[in-house]
Amino acid sequence: MRKRGRKIISPTKQKVLLLLAAGVVIGLSRSPAIPRRVFRALKKDWRQINKQYLYRIIKEFHRERLVDYRERTDGTIDIVITEVGREKLLSFKIDSLEIKRPRHWDGKWRMVSFDIPERHRSARDALRHKLKELGFKELHKSTFIFPYPSEDEVNFLVEFFEVRRFVRYGEISKLTNDADLRLRFGLY
Repeated sequence: MRKRGRKIISPTKQKVLLLLAAGVVIGLSRSPAIPRRVFRALKKDWRQINKQYLYRIIKEFHRERLVDYRERTDGTIDIVITEVGREKLLSFKIDSLEIKRPRHWDGKWRMVSFDIPERHRSARDALRHKLKELGFKELHKSTFIFPYPSEDEVNFLVEFFEVRRFVRYGEISKLTNDADLRLRFGLY
């Protein structure tokens, strides 16, 4: 899914950005020894990445303002992820977001309800779409239900779509007329 028309980047570029976010130093310096040391320390599959391709990716990230360079006094250059880069990282996480389903249902329902104004329609539609994608069932146009713990995932979504003040999450221990829901979730 795209947010605000941003383009999707390749898996290799995603890995590089995730490495940078994790604090891996990719040695950009005038001394050839520093990059060699860094590449030796990386896992085998990362060592197979063509260094020129990696440098080209980083330059691309800089042009797209995903990273910024900061030169140290010893001549090495730190690559720092910008706010735009952090948003891009969040978009990777939202695409792979899933809710773990325990073996046994605890008998509680999780409900997400929202009243998101029309001026935030795209965020509202995106939240609705993502809740359905995660397995939530729609009770009403802006009320969704799910049988398993999902508070962290819902919190992530409302932060990502910037709709925190319009969304409520709750756990319900008793829900009348839930036989159809139990059937829809395969809880019999």
